[in-house]
Amino acid sequence: MRRRAGPRREFTQRGKRRIAQAPALCKTRPMNPTLPRPLAELPPRVAAAFHTFLTDIDDTLTTAGRLTAAAYAALEALHGAGLRVIPVTGRPAGWCDHIARMWPVDGVIGENGAFYMWHDAAAGRLRTRHLLDAAQRHADAQRLAAVRERVLREVPGCALASDQFCRLYDLAIDFCEDVAPLPDRDVDRIAALMREAGMTAKVSSIHVNGWFGSWDKLGTARLMLAERHGVDLDAQRERIVFAGDSPNDEPMFAFFPHAVGVANVLDAHERLTALPAWITPSRAGAGFVELAAALLAARDAS
Repeated sequence: MRRRAGPRREFTQRGKRRIAQAPALCKTRPMNPTLPRPLAELPPRVAAAFHTFLTDIDDTLTTAGRLTAAAYAALEALHGAGLRVIPVTGRPAGWCDHIARMWPVDGVIGENGAFYMWHDAAAGRLRTRHLLDAAQRHADAQRLAAVRERVLREVPGCALASDQFCRLYDLAIDFCEDVAPLPDRDVDRIAALMREAGMTAKVSSIHVNGWFGSWDKLGTARLMLAERHGVDLDAQRERIVFAGDSPNDEPMFAFFPHAVGVANVLDAHERLTALPAWITPSRAGAGFVELAAALLAARDAS
């Protein structure tokens, strides 16, 4: 077994202990075959073979809106172990600029697949691959404004997402991040109004996001891996792991045979027609830490 640095081994051992202490529900196979299987059943040979780690951010990597030290350390440990690490998020371009520059990642896919960004170390600059040109983005902004006004008028209690100011492609309506949580019927109404306007609408754990276009997280992951890394996602999907928690992750859950949901993915099971193959014992960032520990332990043992 190849030895790792002390802090890395300590992180892995902490994660393994947390998994060992998980509730019994997550240690046994669910009776319903449509439910995800416990992470503990993921074969180590499969876990050791992953070369790319794709992850949602909100309520997958973060916990109650915060990025914990443990979750960030897990992200850094995965990247340091040689995995290609790429967040795939509904968050805006302004956030993605920071993530691509500052985090231990190989790039980031933002606004549910509208673009991807990476830091070009050789050139010392940030680069962005847009799906639409600036003229089309400007034209769409006028249409987004009209939908925004209708949604805010017809669904009391919702609000424009606080990060809307740094979005390039989509409209984000907050239903529980900075407002009192809305009932499901209101969340569905927001999505329906967007679709009536000809938009694609996706529900995350905090926002309803809408845009004029047909892209999604999966399509842009396919594009980025091919263009930036020479990876055929369709041929290599057995060696790619995705972690997520919400309905806008559904294309990834349906496509990847080893998609993993943090435990709170079951909160949204009524909105999902495809669930991930595996589930962590814990919710949100703690579940992310468990997943990272399991992957690192498998790589160390291989």
